[in-house]
Amino acid sequence: MNDTTTSNDSVCAEKTPQNDNQDRSSSTASQTDGDDPNIIGWNGPDDAENPMNWPPRKKWMNIALMSLLTMISWVDWFSCIVCENWLIYIAFLQTPGITRTKSSHPASANRISKGSSMFAPGVAKIMVEFNSTSSLLATFVVSIYFIGYAFGPLVFAPLSEIYGRVYIYHGGNSAFALVSVGAALSHSMGMLLALRFLMGIFGSAPTTVGVGSIIDVVDLEWRGRAVSIWAMGPLLGPCVGPVVGGYVVEYIGWRWVYWILAIMGGGLGIVGLLLMRETYAPTLLERKVRRLRSETGNQSLRSKMDTRSHKLVKLAIIRPVKFLVKTPMVTIIALYVGIAYGILNLLIATFSFVYADQYNFSEGILGLSFLPAGVGMMIGVVSYGNLADYLVQRSQKDQQPGMAYRPEIKLTPWATVPVGFAFCAGMFIYGWTTEERVHWIVPMLAVAVLCFGLMGATASLMSLQNYQIDSYPAYASSGSAAITLSRSLVGGLLPLSGLRIYDSLGLGWGNTVLGLIAVSLIPVPVLLYFYGERLRKRYTPTL
Repeated sequence: MNDTTTSNDSVCAEKTPQNDNQDRSSSTASQTDGDDPNIIGWNGPDDAENPMNWPPRKKWMNIALMSLLTMISWVDWFSCIVCENWLIYIAFLQTPGITRTKSSHPASANRISKGSSMFAPGVAKIMVEFNSTSSLLATFVVSIYFIGYAFGPLVFAPLSEIYGRVYIYHGGNSAFALVSVGAALSHSMGMLLALRFLMGIFGSAPTTVGVGSIIDVVDLEWRGRAVSIWAMGPLLGPCVGPVVGGYVVEYIGWRWVYWILAIMGGGLGIVGLLLMRETYAPTLLERKVRRLRSETGNQSLRSKMDTRSHKLVKLAIIRPVKFLVKTPMVTIIALYVGIAYGILNLLIATFSFVYADQYNFSEGILGLSFLPAGVGMMIGVVSYGNLADYLVQRSQKDQQPGMAYRPEIKLTPWATVPVGFAFCAGMFIYGWTTEERVHWIVPMLAVAVLCFGLMGATASLMSLQNYQIDSYPAYASSGSAAITLSRSLVGGLLPLSGLRIYDSLGLGWGNTVLGLIAVSLIPVPVLLYFYGERLRKRYTPTL
């Protein structure tokens, strides 16, 4: 990526398509500005303090630690889904006016007669211990975490673009660990709900600033691979969380899910404090200015990337919302990702009763049913990460001198369309094989294919996330916050009412309907590939 000098007010300047590949973290300004000796920048293009010039080992260590910190919140997300999916379904069964027959819903044919005995062990203990029978509270246990996860980025993203990334990582992780302790000690359903909301807020911090941290240290042609490595953390959640959570709930109780999260968060937090370094260029330059003020006594020195003014703080706070409202490209991506993840979460919400009822899985074994989803996601994330870098490198070789980089290259149809169909095919196969009670390995393989397609074509962490990053590199965290808001709200709330689809249509036709919705999403990356540049040129708000 070409180096560039960043102006003093670059954090609130418009980003045009022509300078998309110029981000602030790669600034190579000299020690002082040519016109004003009191403005401090980098000591030339090879300044070792510039994160873009860090040794590869230091860069990848930082990314690995970011990935591990991000994994914690996703372990919570999916380990709790193992037992909490039952809360959604039981609450749904208690809804007045809903009738079920064997012909309309094989998965629920025997469910009513089994009554409360069909609660997953952990959920039964929670409901009995808190003496709660409210279907509203039962369903809200799940959605409250997603709501917190949705709104946390609206705070953490702008703060990271003002005060730096490391403070957000350490503060969010420490608070998450402390709140997990509180959840483990909960003595009422209301207390658990409040603490899970806070867990969602603080757990979103590493996810929110992760892509921004990558922008800070990784050149354009290697970002796909870097995002893939970082994404391995949150993708280990679907693999590790349900497996561990299932056995923990079955053998030592639901409270230990939260104790383990607190221990993991505390341990990784200590490692992060020792090894993780700040990557945000404006924060590093601000530290440099303070050091030079102390050494020289010149209090007039100021950073070339000053981000602390009252005006810039205000702009940063509202920036994620402006992304959603004033930038059609981000709006389209946010809606697209929200729908895709909503479909995935609705599908995941069926695992508990499908595999327990249709295939007689125990609570511990039930957690293993999430492994195919995690494996499919990891294969997709690694495959697309390398493919994205290949597309960028090939584009740069073929690019004419003076031509601007087009981030749309990562949405090339020959890459996004096939995996889009894989996502849809997985939905169809899972639905009809579970409807007909085909051997459990077949629907699990279908889920792996589905999740591979999701990560290759429809996941914000990959093609669309990379596209958004490259389109607005200086505000990667704010753009990610806007997308995370949509993904978490739709993904978290859809399963609360979406299970009615399965009651009315059964697993086969219910998943067919969702698959057809997924088919309608396939053209979106193609349209952005051809018309995305035009959208960026026409709608470029002052951020």
